[in-house]
Order: sequence, then structure tokens, then C-alpha cells
Amino acid sequence: MARLVSWIRGRVRDRRGFTLVEMILTVAILAILAAIAIHLYVSLATKSRITKAQSEVRTLATAISVFEGHMGSLPPTLGDLTAAATNSDGITAGPFLPSVPTPPSVNWTPYNYAPLPDGRFTITISGEGKTVSFP
Repeated sequence: MARLVSWIRGRVRDRRGFTLVEMILTVAILAILAAIAIHLYVSLATKSRITKAQSEVRTLATAISVFEGHMGSLPPTLGDLTAAATNSDGITAGPFLPSVPTPPSVNWTPYNYAPLPDGRFTITISGEGKTVSFP
């Protein structure tokens, strides 16, 4: 019996560390988890930029509507929303925006504003395979 216990203790002392197969499996599992995490992060960042563009398009549309209510006409450019404007009654209002928003990232086009002859307007921005527009 003592001989068996001595033999087991000897085997346990000889086995230190991890086997190569255990190390390879651990690295493979960590690589798979890292790939999943990176994919989720990139997807979340893309959705965040799209949401930012949608929010800023709505903000621009609101500022344009307020400008139109004050002046009685649409602004010629988005830059006109960043300055004070005096209407025909001599009432000054504005600026309607602190500054024209920048695109969500360098891969996005600048905001495109087009006043239409019938009194309506469109605002569009494109990037990452997506186009956000109003209305």
C-alpha cells in the first residue's frame, strides 16, 4: 500500500503545467471569443453612427422648420441656420443651430440639403451602405 501511495505521489510530482493540447484548445477558445466580441463591437459602432445621423437629420429638419416659421421661407443653405435672421417685421431670431453637424465619421458624406420649389425640402446623408433622409 505504501508503495502504491509513493508511486502515485511520484506521478503527481512529475506532472507539472499543461499539455500542448490543453494550451491549443485554450488559445482556440479565446480566439473564437475575441472574434465574436470584435464583430459585436463593430456592429454596435455602425448602428450608433446610423442613429447619430438619423438624430441629426431630425434636428436639422426642426431648425429648418423654425427658420421657415420665422422668416416665411426656407433657408437657402444649412449655414444660414447658424446666424441670426431678421424677418420682414423686423424681428430678429436665431441662431437656429449652434453649428451645422458634422457627419458621424469620415466615411459619411456631408449633409445634403435641398429646398424644393413647392416649399418642401429634403435632407440626406449617406455612409456605410446606408442612406438617411428626411422626409
